[in-house]
Amino acid sequence: MRSLPSFPSLRSFLDWCGDTNQLLAVSEPVSVRHQMTAVHRIVLERAGPVLRFDSPVSEDGTVSKIPVVANLFGTTERVCAGLGIKPDELDEMGAFLAALKTPTPPGGLRDALSRWPMLKAALATRPKITKSASSQQVVLEGADIDLASIPVQTHWPGDAAPLVTWPVVITRSHGSEAGNVTSYNAGIYRAQVLDRDKLIMRWLPHRGGAAHHRSWVRHDQKTPVAIVLGADPATLLSAALPLPETVSELTFAGALNGARPRMVAAKSVPLMVPAEAEIILEGWVSPTETAPEGPFGDHTGYYNRAEPFPVMQVTAVTHRQDPLYLSTYTGRPPDEPAIIGEVFNRLALPTIRAQIPEVRDLWLPPAACSYRMAVVSIDKRYPGQARRVMMALWGMLPQFSYTKMIVVVDDDIDPANWDDIAWALATRMDPVRDVMTLENTPMDYLDFASPQPGLSGKMGIDATSKIESETTRDWGTVMKTADKDAEFAANLVSRLMTGGCHEPTPCDFGRSWSLGRSTRHVGGAAVVRSGRRD
Repeated sequence: MRSLPSFPSLRSFLDWCGDTNQLLAVSEPVSVRHQMTAVHRIVLERAGPVLRFDSPVSEDGTVSKIPVVANLFGTTERVCAGLGIKPDELDEMGAFLAALKTPTPPGGLRDALSRWPMLKAALATRPKITKSASSQQVVLEGADIDLASIPVQTHWPGDAAPLVTWPVVITRSHGSEAGNVTSYNAGIYRAQVLDRDKLIMRWLPHRGGAAHHRSWVRHDQKTPVAIVLGADPATLLSAALPLPETVSELTFAGALNGARPRMVAAKSVPLMVPAEAEIILEGWVSPTETAPEGPFGDHTGYYNRAEPFPVMQVTAVTHRQDPLYLSTYTGRPPDEPAIIGEVFNRLALPTIRAQIPEVRDLWLPPAACSYRMAVVSIDKRYPGQARRVMMALWGMLPQFSYTKMIVVVDDDIDPANWDDIAWALATRMDPVRDVMTLENTPMDYLDFASPQPGLSGKMGIDATSKIESETTRDWGTVMKTADKDAEFAANLVSRLMTGGCHEPTPCDFGRSWSLGRSTRHVGGAAVVRSGRRD
C-alpha cells in the first residue's frame, strides 16, 4: 500500500521535504508570541513549504536553542506523503480503511491474497520494544524541568498563555497492562502551559483520553500520561484519523510506515513511548485538580471561553540531544487541521459508501470549519431518499453528529463546486417542502450560534430533482448540448486558440484572448464556470 519511503521519525520526513524542495529554513529571529503564527498563516495560504524557524524568540525575549517546525501538513500533498502515499492513491487507502471498519468475506483466493497483507499489518503489527532511544538522550526530572525552555507558541492576541498544539497524547485505561501498547489511546489534544512543570490537559468528554482518565478517577487515582512532541508523520496522522476502536493508533502507524514501531519504557510513568520522537513530556493527570483553560483562538475563528480541565504534573522531560519542536496554529480556515480534513474527507468516502450505497460523492467545505456543513451527491431512485441519506449521515460517524447542515444533490452536480450547488438550490429546492430541521441535537460547545452549549438544531436541504410523489408538477428537462455539436465546438475553439486556421482575424483574436475559465457539464449541458475546487 505504501508507495513512498518509510519515515520512522519527524526528521526523516523533513529530510524528504528538503529533497523535494518543500522545506524552508528561517534564520532570522521570529517571536513565538504572535509573529510565528502570522508568518505561518501567510505561507500556508500560499501552499508554501514546511517552515523551520532556527532562531525562535521565546516569551522572555531570549533566542531558544530549539528550532520550531511549522506548516508540516500545510498542503494536501504533504498530508498524503505523511500517510506514505501519493494523492492519486487516496481512494485505495480509503477502501483499506473501509475494510478495517467493516471487513467483508474475500471474493475468492486471489482477493484474499490481495487484501490480507494490508489487514494483517494493520491489525497485528506489534511494537518493537527497545532499551535505549533517541527520544531519551537527555532526561530532565525534578527541579531541572522548565517548560519555558521549550519554544511553545502564544498564537493569537487574545490567547491566555502558551499553547501546545501538535501533541500526541498517550494514555491507557485503569487496569490495563503498561506493556500492552495495543490497548493505548493516542489522541491530539491541546495543552496549556500553566507553570514550569504543569500543564492543563484539554480533552473533551467523548475523546479516548478523557475516557481513560475517567477510568482512573473512578478509582481515585491519577492518570499516567505521555505527551509526544515531534512524532513521526504516520503517528501524528494516525492519532487524528477516525480509526475503529479495535485498531490501535500506534500499531496502525507502524502499518503505515511498513515497519514495527519502536517503543521504549518511559522514565517516570508506567507507559511505553515512541523511541524516535523529538521531545516527550511525562507526568500524571490529577483526578481532582482542575484549572481554567483558555481563552484560546479556535478552529471556528473565534476565541473559546475559559473552562476547567484537569491539571497534569510533569515528572520528566526527555528529548533528543538536539531536539525540534513541532507546532501549528488553529484558526478560521485555512489552517493545517482544515487541510488534513480535506484528505480525511476523501479517505472516509469508501466507508460512507459501504453503509449508504447511493452516495456518489461528498464534500465538507473547509471554509465551514470542515465538518459543520456537508454537501452530498446521490444516485436518486425513490421519493424521500434524500432525507433518508441525511439521517443516515448524522447517525453514522461521530464527527457527523456536529454537522449542522447537509445539502443533498443529484449525481449530475459536483458537490465541491459552489456554482453547481447554487444552481441546484435555486432550481431544485423549495424552502417549504425541501427543508428539514431538527432540535436539540449534539453540537460542539464551541459553536456560539447554538442556543445552548453542546446542543443545537440541524438543517437538511433536499436540492435533488423531485420525482413521483414528491411533486405534482412535471419536472423540468435539463438543457443538453448534443454530443456531436460539443465535439465540433471543442475542435473549433482548440484550432482558434492555437492558430490552426487560415482566416487572419479569428486566429489573431484567438492568440490574444485567454478563456480564463473552464467548462464542465451539468446534466450533460455545457456550462462555463470559474473557481472550481479541485
